[in-house]
Amino acid sequence: MTKVAKVALVTGGSRGIGAATARQLAHLGYTVVINYARNHAAAMQVAEGIIAQGGKAITLQADVSVEADVVRLFADIDRQLGRLDVLVNNAGILLPQGRVEDVTAERVNRLFNTNVTSYFLCCREAIKRMSHRHGGPGGSIVNVSSAASRLGSPNEYVDYAATKGAIDTLTRGLSLEVAEEGIRVNCVRPGFIDTDMHADGGEADRIQRVKANIPLKRGGEASEVAAAIVFLLGDAASYITGSFLDVAGGR
Repeated sequence: MTKVAKVALVTGGSRGIGAATARQLAHLGYTVVINYARNHAAAMQVAEGIIAQGGKAITLQADVSVEADVVRLFADIDRQLGRLDVLVNNAGILLPQGRVEDVTAERVNRLFNTNVTSYFLCCREAIKRMSHRHGGPGGSIVNVSSAASRLGSPNEYVDYAATKGAIDTLTRGLSLEVAEEGIRVNCVRPGFIDTDMHADGGEADRIQRVKANIPLKRGGEASEVAAAIVFLLGDAASYITGSFLDVAGGR
């Protein structure tokens, strides 16, 4: 009998931590769904690189902050691949640095819609497919939070940090809710990681400014965060749920 490859969905998989995670999962034999919101070319580049190395990957467009897009995304997975075993909630945005006294409702709502609502929606759809309660085979979810959820990111990104605090709470609560249904839910909290996201916040070389304050004296690599995600998803972590793995250089 031919062994059916497990299917992994990585939201925000076209760059940074998401792309690194997609590559590592494909290397382990998963069929990877690379979700992207707008940058089709970048998503295709990741997928083509995986395929060139003998892996399996497809790209699917969806703005996961929009409920109808999420429903369509999971329906597309059902139709094209017929199963879902792993969800990596990674999609997120960072807006230009600022203080709380300068925030607007539009900014805060945009951050929460993308960084929090999307995680809830994707978890909802994944549970419907994974849970024993719904006849599913079980599965594993990893939410990508941030060390900012613990540190607060004063004078820079308190609003972003607050969205990641919400993800920490989601992880803990959901892990307890679905533990008896065959689904493990864990969380990775990256620190200062060398990705394009810092440019989104207006300071592309931010790591150079702050690295002296990191115990390991350097920024992390996307591949290092991906390795933590892949560990928590896999069988080696089969007795771990509701847990947090900080990949933050000691912060």
